[in-house]
Amino acid sequence: MKKTLLTSFLLLTLGCLKLYAQQTDIYPANWWTGMKMNHVQLLIRSENKTLSRQKIGINYPGVKLLKVHHFDNPKYTAIDILISSAAKPGYVNITFKGELKTSAIKWPLLAKPQGNGTRYAQGVTSSDFIDLLLTDRFSNGDTTNDRIPGMRDQSLNRDSMYLRHGGDFQGILNHIDYFKSLGVTTLWLTPVMENDMPNRTEHGYAITDHYKIDPRYGSTALYTALGNTLHKNNMKLIMDVVYNHTGLYHFLEQDPPAPDWMHRWPKFIQTNYREQTQFDPYAAPSDKKRMVDGWFTSQMPDINQSNPFMANYIIQNIVWYIQKFGIDGIRIDTYTYNDMNFANRCNQAIMNEFPKITLFGETRVFGVANQAYFNQNNFNLPFKSNLQGSVDFQCLYFGIIPALMQPFDWTEGVNKLYYTLSSDFLNRDATRNVLLLDNHDEPRFFSVVGEDVEKQKIGYEWLLTCRGIPQLYYGSEVLLKGFTNPDGLVRADFPGGWPGDKKNAFTGKGLTENELAVQSLVKRLGNFRKSSSALKTGKMMHYIPVGGLYVYFRYDKHQTIMCIMHTDKKERQIDFKEYVERTTSFTKASNVISGEVLNTSLKATIPAMRMWVLELKN
Repeated sequence: MKKTLLTSFLLLTLGCLKLYAQQTDIYPANWWTGMKMNHVQLLIRSENKTLSRQKIGINYPGVKLLKVHHFDNPKYTAIDILISSAAKPGYVNITFKGELKTSAIKWPLLAKPQGNGTRYAQGVTSSDFIDLLLTDRFSNGDTTNDRIPGMRDQSLNRDSMYLRHGGDFQGILNHIDYFKSLGVTTLWLTPVMENDMPNRTEHGYAITDHYKIDPRYGSTALYTALGNTLHKNNMKLIMDVVYNHTGLYHFLEQDPPAPDWMHRWPKFIQTNYREQTQFDPYAAPSDKKRMVDGWFTSQMPDINQSNPFMANYIIQNIVWYIQKFGIDGIRIDTYTYNDMNFANRCNQAIMNEFPKITLFGETRVFGVANQAYFNQNNFNLPFKSNLQGSVDFQCLYFGIIPALMQPFDWTEGVNKLYYTLSSDFLNRDATRNVLLLDNHDEPRFFSVVGEDVEKQKIGYEWLLTCRGIPQLYYGSEVLLKGFTNPDGLVRADFPGGWPGDKKNAFTGKGLTENELAVQSLVKRLGNFRKSSSALKTGKMMHYIPVGGLYVYFRYDKHQTIMCIMHTDKKERQIDFKEYVERTTSFTKASNVISGEVLNTSLKATIPAMRMWVLELKN
């Protein structure tokens, strides 16, 4: 009996090994019991071209095979399965019965992890402070993965902005204490999935395999360790995902199941980058089609989201990542280029599975109404977006930059920031928008403000006190600079992330007085914010700017913060009595940064181009 069982086991194992030797893969790589998404579509890809024509079966309690789909390309098969509530964790036996033999694959069905209390897909809110990192440019903690044999990009040269520099997950893990010192509660990494492209792989947005972590950053286990470490430190992890496109060398582009998995044109057609076509009542259909179906670049094929198999592949992949790694928030790249009905469907699937999760999109548009269209909004239009929030480029382009760089006038200077924030009524909840001064696609703020240290300080004081979720871009707190012509110039290495760096922002070694001063300001205000109910979740009230002076309050029943932004070239007197609705019951104003205490019954003088963040007290 034992011999018979052993023989059967060996035959099954040999069959599986032979199948795997022919490079058979299943996407998603596994699933979990107890998921709300229990109808799952498995995409099977095999070099064995006869596999797709064999009779497929499943013999596993609680798992039912519903339907088998065949494609033009015989390497692919898709099967629809139903995982019932009675299914137990184990290995689902998927069999392929041919004329002469039966092969099998064991597909893992795992127990759904419950996480650590609320520290699991818990969402990112206005109580958080995000730091955005390009993993390749932050810190090299493991030099053994700088180059991976067999990958197309074998570059490694820190002297070139276009080549790889070697940053990785271990480098991030080595510096969790630094993020905590800044008051940062959340890390957002640009995409960590495999980017097996020939060049420009530092950013991660040209994905070539959705189910592989890029090995140059580290292993799947190390990415898991990063998430776990953040959660143990009461921090969170945002994943950057791309609904819109893949990399040119993705297997679904190089060897697709059928031609219609990507948008095809008679010749290369690039998107027109015009988000207006998504809502313009006068838009030509051809313009809208080019916006949504045109390729982002020649290296980034545009996903056909109306193809139901491709749609399932993308949606299931994102749910898989959140479940596997306990992701807390999702940033969606190039959001405005998607088919909006698909985007809503994908968003809803994620929110159904993870009710607390945060979704915010890259809506890099030019107009407050344009941005609000892609969010949950108050518009009475046929299309209703379910996207919770956006990266708030409006407060950047038409807010803080003109506030600091334009002379004050009726419609110019800090008035633009006032006007932009006054349009928050267009959003259902503007506090879910993510505020920024700069990012991996934008000029460094320090360069934008003409390398003026005081303006850089005002930028951070505004970022950490205004409504919304503040987002830092790595290194700007120590005055990294650069314009996006080309974009590589704003993706410099973090000082101290590599052995031998002359400057070390982690320790302060080699930093100038100004660099240390701005970093200290971010640390002071970032940590103050962690315990400030008014700044995290309080209401906002602002006053019409006068002569370059803009005053706004963040307040709740426990705390009142008065923010005074003075953008003029001359000093100005502040009369606290002019803001009677918010200052009447207070006698003192403590400067959060300097510690200076002012008497609110007396006038105070604020210097030119300066900002005060004051906590009002009795």
